[in-house]
Formats: sequence, C-alpha cells, structure tokens
Amino acid sequence: MNVSSRETTHSVTHFILLGFPSSPEMQLLYFGLFSAAYILTLTGNTAIVCAVRRDQRLHTPMYIFLGNFSFLEICYVTTTVPNMLANFLSSSKCISFVSCFAQFYFFFSFGCDEGFYLCVTAFDRYLAICRPLRYSRIMTEELYTGLVIFGWSGGFILFLTPVVLISRLPFCNSNIIDHFICDPVPLMMLSCSEDTTTQLIYSTFNVIFMIGTFLFILCTYALVILAVVRMPSAASKRKAFSTCASHLAVVILFFGSVMVMYVSPGSGHPVKRQKFITLFYSVITPLCNPLIYSLRNKKMKAALMKVLRLDNMVIKYK
Repeated sequence: MNVSSRETTHSVTHFILLGFPSSPEMQLLYFGLFSAAYILTLTGNTAIVCAVRRDQRLHTPMYIFLGNFSFLEICYVTTTVPNMLANFLSSSKCISFVSCFAQFYFFFSFGCDEGFYLCVTAFDRYLAICRPLRYSRIMTEELYTGLVIFGWSGGFILFLTPVVLISRLPFCNSNIIDHFICDPVPLMMLSCSEDTTTQLIYSTFNVIFMIGTFLFILCTYALVILAVVRMPSAASKRKAFSTCASHLAVVILFFGSVMVMYVSPGSGHPVKRQKFITLFYSVITPLCNPLIYSLRNKKMKAALMKVLRLDNMVIKYK
C-alpha cells in the first residue's frame, strides 16, 4: 500500500500552468503590460531601498522597516512574475514538480512575511504615537533588529508544514493547473484523493495567520487613532494621520484581497475571479505600495529625489 502510494505521488513530474488562455496577439499584449508593471515595481521598490540606505535621516526604525518591506516586495514579485512572463511567450507552459512547489513555498512565505511586516510597522507606529516619551527606550537597536529578523523568517517557518503536506499528496490524474502560479487550492484539487486533513491544516494555518495579524493591526490602529484624536495640536494630528493613512491603505490592499481568497479554500471561487484576485495582490499591490508610501511622506520624497539626482549624475558622468 505504501509503495503504491509513493509511485502514485511521483507519477506527475511537471505541471502545466494555463495562465490566461487567449490568442497569440493577446499573449504578447499581456507580456508587454506585465513586463512594464514588473519593471515599475522593481524600480519603485529599489528606489525606496536605496533611499533608506543612503539617507542618514531615514536611519530610524520606521524607515528601516519600510526599506525591508520594499526589498521583500521585490522578492515577492520575482517568485512569480518572471515565470508568468516566460509562459506568455511559451507554447508548453510547463513547470517541473520541484519548481512548482518551490514557487509555492517562496511566494506564500514572502506573502506571510509581508503580513508580519505590516504588524511590525503597526507596532512601531503605536509606540511612536501612543508612547512617544518611552519610544527610544523601548525601540532599541536590539528590538528592531529582532523584529526585522522575525519579519523575514516568520513566513518561511509558518508555511513549511502546509507545503510539505501538499507536496506529499498523490497526483496521478491531470497535471493542468488553471492558474498562472502554483497555487495550493488548484494543486489540492488535482490530487487523486481528497485529503480533508491536509485541507483542514492548510485552512487553519491561513485563518490563524490572516485573522491573527489583521486583528493585531486593527487593535493597534484603534489605539493609535484614539491617541491621535486626543492630541491638542491640529498640526500633530495631521502629521500622525498622514503617516498612518499610507500604512492603512497598504493593509487594506493586502488583507482585503488575500482574505477573500485563502481563508476558505473550499468555498469554490470561480477560476477567473481566483486569477484576478491573485493578480491583484501579487502584481498590482506591490506596484502601488511605493507610490502609497512616498506620496504623503516629505522625508521619503526628498530622499527619493536625492537618489534620482545622484543616479542621473552617475549616468551623465559615464
């Protein structure tokens, strides 16, 4: 019985990612649009990383977290978009079993890390606004270094179990995934047997992560808003709301789409809607985040202008 199960599990050596089935002309159009979105995402987030690294005024916990978050966005989009672009130009659209599960693991681990970083940023804003006199004593170099490490490693630890469990499911029928990434929901649907235990564990991990992080951010910002409302100075209120508004916009973009998709994978969303929601949080959100974070932040705008001027000077010198 065990030997048969192992043979069945390994009968699928690769998967076919259908992506967005359409005419060759539309595939080229998609390739152009998503290439532009990918380049803009890399450019915007790299500019923020460089600005935080080069500008001494941004060497504070808030901007260090933002710089790490932007670098995380670069890693996040790079796990899926290059393969999606290659598939637009390919007729086979194949991905090996190992590559598929590697993409699955890294994409969702980085996604979890983004949620943890949003929690870390919310905690930082809570300390800065609600405990301003004690902020420097609490947010020490040791603490924010630990939070940075937690932000990067948390997702990789959390998502290891679901990836291992789903990779061990028996895949013996179709190997066609009607998606543009190796998503766990269609992967589980391809399994020969309906493993309710794996589905339950996967759903439980999602619920704990998403509801836990979302409630933490919600409660933290409720306390922040109460503190801001009580501020006597109108200028202080505007500054605090301006800082928090950009972060809340990113939180809504991230959690709004992800919760619809993954809290209840057995709910059966239409395939087109699944693809659109995944496209939104995997491509559109990372594209928008640099704009959201920089447009309302004078320090960040000034630092970005310095980076752009410096880069222009280097190009002219060359």
